[in-house]
Amino acid sequence: MDQNELIDKITKEVMSRLNEKMKTHDLHKQQNADTSHSKLLMSPAELAEYIDHTLLKPEAVKSQFEKLCDEAVKYKFKSVCVNSGWVPFVTKRLRGSGIKICSVIGFPLGEMDTRSKAFEARNAISSGADELDMVINVGALKSKDLKLVEEDIKAIKRACRSTTILKVIIETGLLTEEEKILACEISKKADADFVKTCTGFSGGGATVPDIILMRRIVGPKMGVKASGGIKSYDQAIALINAGANRLGCGASVAVITGAVSTEN
Repeated sequence: MDQNELIDKITKEVMSRLNEKMKTHDLHKQQNADTSHSKLLMSPAELAEYIDHTLLKPEAVKSQFEKLCDEAVKYKFKSVCVNSGWVPFVTKRLRGSGIKICSVIGFPLGEMDTRSKAFEARNAISSGADELDMVINVGALKSKDLKLVEEDIKAIKRACRSTTILKVIIETGLLTEEEKILACEISKKADADFVKTCTGFSGGGATVPDIILMRRIVGPKMGVKASGGIKSYDQAIALINAGANRLGCGASVAVITGAVSTEN
């Protein structure tokens, strides 16, 4: 069997499983609607437990990272998420707070050599990172080089400690539905802990349909992180209702207080 035949076979199998999951989803639609009503009453403190408080802008300065950490402590966000070069700084500032440290890897393009990603991952972990959000090799996925995509993820997984959480950013805004399905399947096969929507740097953002699709593919045990353009409390709740169990937000304070964000 050549590579094209293998890809067709995998795609057909994935689509078949997706159709079955969609049928199951329809049977439980009313139950999910009832659950949604209860989640709409989620308090700011409860919602904060879902949020990775994020600052990834290349022009961000030290005072902004100090504010990021102070806000994380004040509102008890799940983690702070930063570029790997800022991991030592936020680790020191948050020591003893209980706030997790999340570092992005291969950010924002994901197109660098796998060994470079693995080195960045090991360095971030040794500097204090508890969690890693790595960017998938989008070009390889679109080229149908599924083995490269899988090996890229596995290399970062090998760099992780047993306690490290690995999230795979699949960059939904650049993918077809078929590619989103394949990216989720590959991430699950590579033993990642989460799949994540996007970086926010390549267009698109977290959407309810994408979260529903991702949750259907990875099942109930694997994590799904919604990230990109989350600006409000209602939007955050809708994404959680759709199946997200982690949110990446730059406007985290506005989100949990129900305020309107002024951030881009």
